Amino acid sequence: MLAYLFVILAVAVRFLPHPFAFTPVGASLLFFGARGPRRQLWLPLALLAASDVILTTLIYRYPLTWDHFVTWAWYAGMLWLGTTLRQNAGALRIMGSALAGSIVFFLVSNFAVWAAWKDMYPMTFAGLMTCYSAGLPFFRRAAEGDLLFTAAMFSAPVMLHSLAGHLNKSGDNHAAAA
Repeated sequence: MLAYLFVILAVAVRFLPHPFAFTPVGASLLFFGARGPRRQLWLPLALLAASDVILTTLIYRYPLTWDHFVTWAWYAGMLWLGTTLRQNAGALRIMGSALAGSIVFFLVSNFAVWAAWKDMYPMTFAGLMTCYSAGLPFFRRAAEGDLLFTAAMFSAPVMLHSLAGHLNKSGDNHAAAA
């Protein structure tokens, strides 16, 4: 259930004002891959791709271009990376996966922008480096968001389980006293 809620949260946050790239998208994909049902892995991909189409064409009024497929491939990659956390999900591995996802997204999405939007940057190595430089503030916020939201999402079930156990013990004490 949490996996679905986190994906819905990630989609909703994209439509709300937020610092550039500081969203729970990467974290929700990792979590869904790790804890969501395998048969439903297409669902977060479809919801996020649909939100991309709506945001790009209706909200931002940009054309839909091939570089969106790079983002959608990254979504699929994050889901797959999450599936590798199903059996071995230590904190270091989870946070390393989140950071790796941030780095890969920065590298491939900026390369795709440079390649797809030929009027934006010169089609030279210097143009590519300018594109990466322009993306650095977004990378910082994306990495911070991915790490923070990943920590929160993967710790949520543990905290909820602990809280439920504490509430059950408190309820037993009150019932015994009555």
